[in-house]
Amino acid sequence: MSGAEATSGGRRLPGGAFVVGLAALSGMGPARLAALLQRWDPEQAWHATCGGQVHRDARVVEGARGFSVELSRRWALEAAGIDVAGRFEAHLRAAVGITFAGAAGFPDALAGDPEAPAVLFHRGSLEVLDRPRVAVVGTRRCTSAGRATARELGRDLAGAGVCVVSGLASGIDGEAHLGSLEADAAAPVAVVATGLDVVYPMANADLWRRVASAGCVLSEYPLGTRPERWRFPARNRILAGLADVVVVVESHARGGSLHTVDAALERDRPVMAVPGPVRSPASKGTNDLLAAGSAPVRDAGDVLAVLGLDGAAATRGRADPADPSDAGAAAVVQALGWEPATVEELALRLDRPLGRLAVDLSELEHQGWVVRRGSWYERTVRPG
Repeated sequence: MSGAEATSGGRRLPGGAFVVGLAALSGMGPARLAALLQRWDPEQAWHATCGGQVHRDARVVEGARGFSVELSRRWALEAAGIDVAGRFEAHLRAAVGITFAGAAGFPDALAGDPEAPAVLFHRGSLEVLDRPRVAVVGTRRCTSAGRATARELGRDLAGAGVCVVSGLASGIDGEAHLGSLEADAAAPVAVVATGLDVVYPMANADLWRRVASAGCVLSEYPLGTRPERWRFPARNRILAGLADVVVVVESHARGGSLHTVDAALERDRPVMAVPGPVRSPASKGTNDLLAAGSAPVRDAGDVLAVLGLDGAAATRGRADPADPSDAGAAAVVQALGWEPATVEELALRLDRPLGRLAVDLSELEHQGWVVRRGSWYERTVRPG
């Protein structure tokens, strides 16, 4: 079936099928799709697009901030070759659900959003959003301590009944989701910037599968959509829209997670940040947020307090890791502190020969007290 036909096997197609067809058109970004669906129902929007006349509708032009005659006519040509029923059924076969603004199942948190997605494709159940939600975000280029903190927050928040929302990116996002899965309690939600069959980054393929199985993975793009740079900051507005609180674990001064922060502030969502070493580039953005007035996050209890939930259970029985029992090893860990350092820097701090220090660091790495990244060593949050 192609063009403006509206049945498949004698059955009338649901609105989601026409949304899939519209979303498949080249140049159909979120704002344009929203403008069409705010003007017409999905089937009417499809027919209008097939007719090549959408540029003549003043409401659509205003909502999309302009439509050229060339774009309108190009869409009409493309639509004539799109098998609407086939594309819709391909999503169903891939276990991808479809909902759109005004339809059943569309998340309440996004219904009144100033930049609500016109459509959401999802793997997993949208019902997992029916609980308090916290977005845990941060840099891909994170430290070992940042990774451990994000995982701990994800685990403790989920254990307290909070839905952890993140972007399934490498680094902080992925660690927060790993932690939430470890809790085996409240299900996580991910918002991605590609079609749900295009895993990005590929290294997180297993994590995508696990989040979709336990909770839900969302996208505003149909199957086959490849990663493009502009889609990631666009995705971040949905993270902010879904979140009751946004927590930034680590961010560089111009980190992408700050797009989520800006979107959260525009929506009057609380933004919290994990303090970091003042000389660590990975904490520059978060420390700037704290200086600007964001509330600090020491553990999940701080976040739960902002949500109005009992934070005691999340941190009960938690103890900070002690230093190694060996005095020499303990001195190395204390000298390292919470900022990455080279072996030469540590040798100067400790006034210890390089050869002996290298042996100490190797043993501490084996025991799980430190990790090595290139020529730098970092202290871990918890050994082992």
